Amino acid sequence: MPQLNPDRYVAEIEASTAGLAEILAEHDQSLSIPTCPEWTLRQLVTHVGRAHRWAAEITRTRSDAFIPFRSVPDGKLPDDDAERQAWLRAGAARIVDAVRAAGSDLVWSFTGLVPAGFWIRRMAHETLVHRADAQLAVGAQPEPVIEAEVAADAIGEWLMLLARGILGTSDERTTALPAGAGLHIHATDDGLDGRGEWMIRRDAEGLTVELGHGRGDAAVTGPAASLLLVLMRRRPLPDSAVTVYGDGAVVDGWLASTAF
Repeated sequence: MPQLNPDRYVAEIEASTAGLAEILAEHDQSLSIPTCPEWTLRQLVTHVGRAHRWAAEITRTRSDAFIPFRSVPDGKLPDDDAERQAWLRAGAARIVDAVRAAGSDLVWSFTGLVPAGFWIRRMAHETLVHRADAQLAVGAQPEPVIEAEVAADAIGEWLMLLARGILGTSDERTTALPAGAGLHIHATDDGLDGRGEWMIRRDAEGLTVELGHGRGDAAVTGPAASLLLVLMRRRPLPDSAVTVYGDGAVVDGWLASTAF
């Protein structure tokens, strides 16, 4: 499936990290994150900063094997208030620099060896979703702004990761649809040039995802940013910006089984 220019991913990582840093500076780090109910703001920010460093370490070392998430260097949020924002931004810079240095070299990923650019895309989407978590937690108005192209790209990446079995065949997300069922996702924004529709099916081999229009048991439509937040379970259904057609139980089952 087509991807965005790498510079778009870099810009998203930098902008979303800056947004998180601003929220961290202005709010108590013990703030609860409703969309990640087990986390506080401190834990959310620590996760993002550590994820950047983890992806950077995989890329920097050209690792062909999994690196334990908690083993990466400098993975702890500083206790000093004055150092926390700089720590967060440093992690973002680390993954950007590592991917630029690695070029097309192959590195480990959830789905096997991939060009290092996989990680700039993955971290862009990871960071924007968790930036939205923080914004929703502090009641930011208007709601999180996500560009339609970036949101559609994030949806496409997430669906492909699910179809490839992030955790292997034992991952319950591979059975997120009933056997033989189909689900159509349609981002209605102008200008997506065919990159805003996906057809998901479950056959004997598991989940398959194809870019484009299709007919299934259910469909979910709306602006890409709203769809992303619903599919990532950051906004519940029913949602005024998102419309469900067909068998709502298929959509409910999909959302219940595909936690981000």
